[in-house]
Amino acid sequence: MYALFVAAIGLIAMAADWERLRRVFFQLDVAREQFPEIVTIAAKNTVLFTVISFSGGLVLGVTLALMKLSPVLPYRWLATVYIEVFRGLPALLTIFGIAYVLPIAFGVRAPGGSVGAGLVALIMVAGAYIAEIVRAGIQGVPKGQSEAARSLGMSPARTMFFIVLPQAFRIVIPPITNEFVLLVKDTSLLFIAGSTLLTKEITTFSRDAVSTSGNATPLVMGGMLYLLITIPLTRLVAVLERRMAKTR
Repeated sequence: MYALFVAAIGLIAMAADWERLRRVFFQLDVAREQFPEIVTIAAKNTVLFTVISFSGGLVLGVTLALMKLSPVLPYRWLATVYIEVFRGLPALLTIFGIAYVLPIAFGVRAPGGSVGAGLVALIMVAGAYIAEIVRAGIQGVPKGQSEAARSLGMSPARTMFFIVLPQAFRIVIPPITNEFVLLVKDTSLLFIAGSTLLTKEITTFSRDAVSTSGNATPLVMGGMLYLLITIPLTRLVAVLERRMAKTR
């Protein structure tokens, strides 16, 4: 199998037109023209938009998870419908709806212009996914923990926020980190809402640079920046999973 793998790589390397690949995708002069803006604007905006979307989605997700586990039936219905709808819709359609359909239908615009509309949509989508992650984490905490807290006189709310949720978050750190990685890539969908020169993320910046330069090198640079952001995060998830398995 190793020999077959090496042979396949060798055949691919021999069949590729390396000169044409270098000319189209690896032009150093085109790459130099993208600096420092591709880092100081595009990469910075990507990280900033991800942090904003994740923070808002985390707050919304915890709220939805508690609603879905609530004994109040309307809360459970509302949370279930929200989660199913926004997990089922593509993020691109959600961004389009918040950016364009909402103003036309109700005359309401999200704060922050087009970028704000896109971030609100990502928060709504992230909240639906994080809600299911947190709900699973809460249900993964042994019932004896909450029963012990209640036997000591703690109220249901204090039991949830001081006993159950901290243990639940310890359980769900790896999948929540995976959701953060997915949001890094989902920021590339914000182009549908529109952007300005100072609000471009990596994909939009690279795509516009391709149109300007007539060369695909900026796309390769954009892909490398995404890898520089996501690979450390995915390795962090692997470390956390191993540490949690060792703790268990």
